[in-house]
Amino acid sequence: MLHIVACIKQVPDTKIIKMNPKTNTMDRSSAPAILNPYDAHAVEEAVRLRARYGGVVSVLTMGPPPAVKAIRKCIEIGADEGYMITDRAFAGADTLATSYALTKALEKIAEILPIDLIVCGKMTIDGDTGQVGPGIARRLDIPPLTSVIKVAEINPDERYAIVHRKLEDGYEVIRSTLPCLLSVEKDINEVPYSTLPNMLRAARYEPHIWSVGDLKDIDRTQLGLKGSPTIVSSVWAPQKPQGGAMLEGKPDAQVSQLLDVLLTRKELFEAASGGGVS
Repeated sequence: MLHIVACIKQVPDTKIIKMNPKTNTMDRSSAPAILNPYDAHAVEEAVRLRARYGGVVSVLTMGPPPAVKAIRKCIEIGADEGYMITDRAFAGADTLATSYALTKALEKIAEILPIDLIVCGKMTIDGDTGQVGPGIARRLDIPPLTSVIKVAEINPDERYAIVHRKLEDGYEVIRSTLPCLLSVEKDINEVPYSTLPNMLRAARYEPHIWSVGDLKDIDRTQLGLKGSPTIVSSVWAPQKPQGGAMLEGKPDAQVSQLLDVLLTRKELFEAASGGGVS
């Protein structure tokens, strides 16, 4: 039986979130929490693979107690089981500490049911690093297949997977042994509206919740802030682009104004690039 685990995260909606001008950090309370969009596609792909090959789809997240909402959203999409690790010891984790904690949780899940495939979104919209998935694969010593746009075949019996990876000028086809980890692009699938039975099940669903004490052989120095060597010196919101200027007057005057604008932009570009542009 194929067991697929999707690693997911609840994130603030970055279309709405604001920056705190005093601390130069994201004001997470200013935006609603949502399931990371890339992770929704990861769960949907896991559900589609279950439909093709049979098996079980589990989801795993690390976060504060309200992150159960993200798990329930995954149940709406079609996942079978949800697991969450939550503890103050995980707070402040960077991608290194996050991959460590999730790896320990995956090892515990594997004791319940061996894992054949791990699926992650390409990245999270609140961090944009794309490092957690490959970090998990490295810790588990399994192949990481990134930027996946198609899962062509999974063979549970012969223990291999064939996927298409997105490149700048096309794609490449890779055959990997199982278990392996996939980080998927958004265009791997379309996430449909949830069915009513799934929505009803999600509303009643209670995930498996573990604290740090429930995980085996934990090195607490690798958790949270203690296990996070990343230092963010400052964060700021980009300046809003300036509006365009209106070209006024007769056509000859408008052409003259446009040439002035282009000349100014050319001079600014040359100054920034060290000159040599003609």
